[in-house]
Amino acid sequence: MTVSRTVCLGFLAVITIGTILLMMPFSTSNGTWNDPIVALFTSTSAVCVTGLSVVDPGTYFSFWGQLFMTLLVQIGGLGYMTSTTFLILLIGRKFDLRQKVAIQQALDRPGMSGSAQVIRSIIATTLIFEITGIFLLLPAFVPKFGWNQGLWLSIFHSVNAWNNAGFSLFKDNLIGYQSSLLVVFTITMLIIFGGIGYQVILEMYFWLRARILKKNHNQIFSLDFKVATSTTIILLVIGTIAFFCIEIRNPETFGYLNLRGQILVAWFQSVTPRTAGFNTIDIGKMTTAGLFITIALMFIGASPGGTGGGMKTTTLRVLTSCTKTILQGKEEVLLYDRKIAISLILKAVGVLVGSIATVILATILISLTDPTLDFIKILFEVVSAFATVGLSTGITASISTAAKLILIVTMYIGRVGVLLLMSAVLGDPRPTRIHYPEENLLVG
Repeated sequence: MTVSRTVCLGFLAVITIGTILLMMPFSTSNGTWNDPIVALFTSTSAVCVTGLSVVDPGTYFSFWGQLFMTLLVQIGGLGYMTSTTFLILLIGRKFDLRQKVAIQQALDRPGMSGSAQVIRSIIATTLIFEITGIFLLLPAFVPKFGWNQGLWLSIFHSVNAWNNAGFSLFKDNLIGYQSSLLVVFTITMLIIFGGIGYQVILEMYFWLRARILKKNHNQIFSLDFKVATSTTIILLVIGTIAFFCIEIRNPETFGYLNLRGQILVAWFQSVTPRTAGFNTIDIGKMTTAGLFITIALMFIGASPGGTGGGMKTTTLRVLTSCTKTILQGKEEVLLYDRKIAISLILKAVGVLVGSIATVILATILISLTDPTLDFIKILFEVVSAFATVGLSTGITASISTAAKLILIVTMYIGRVGVLLLMSAVLGDPRPTRIHYPEENLLVG
């Protein structure tokens, strides 16, 4: 079995197990068997770290159901190969060659050496950030809900924020904490660092350690680090300014808040589409322009190697650099004085085309199954599912069963990746030595 099929089938296996667990009577608050569609949708959304939900997790599921959701989110955020590899390390088994190749491809690493150390670093990074998030959220939740419930709320929301899932145990998500600097800062930092990629975090750690210890060596940041951090910062700044300017006159989202509250909400709304489904305003009451900007940010998504989904920031930068190259009349695509390989450019184009095709197809199908819904809301829901975001205008629970099944498939495709899924279906690509003659074609 190929690595791509192993990963795709692994995610399906985890989703199936999660569905069975969430169907059990002890997983629901009323103690009855769960609806299979609700269980399947919730399990898929959790494993794909999306956050879309057809029920209110805080009241519909029992503690055990919420715990299963948290575990599924954790497995989905780490990735199937990372999670299984960590279990192999725990029981003391050694990797064989096939497992090393699988880890290399799953983590997109250049070589197979040091795989075990990389897995340990990823797990350690995850635990450090999630535990830090728990301690930071305790002062916000414990005074109101008590130690037991406050601790569980902190754990649940910290894990969901780091893994860019977006499930919340509050009926209005985080709207009740839209003016809380502590909650907004903690959740947004977990979302940003969770989605920026483990390699970027490790490089940042080594740079900070060298500065603190005052070592006299200049660290050379990788191209991944430069592209991921710069693109993330640019999108966050542009998003915050755009939401502030567009929604400030909307009395149902920003208009009733003071300046401090408006800035916090604009900042949160800029962070959460990248790609976590938390919200501090009613998404369904946003202006059409605000919804469309959110759709664009969701489609771009987070960075490779992180817990978020979407087209990825690096894909965006490669494509924009290609456009810049054409406009300048050059023949080489450059990023930070480094030439981008043709294979990476072709991969970026493939990701873009596959992503657009998936979104268009899912949008058309849901438009046919639920013709009474507004187009912008359908598109928003589909992009949210594909980019594993979890934001919703409020239509998720009311759509038809067929539409829910379409969203389930869309979430799965978005999590495993279009190219990986195609590779699993068609088989791994094989390079060819055949070269055909060139011929010009009118383009544009």
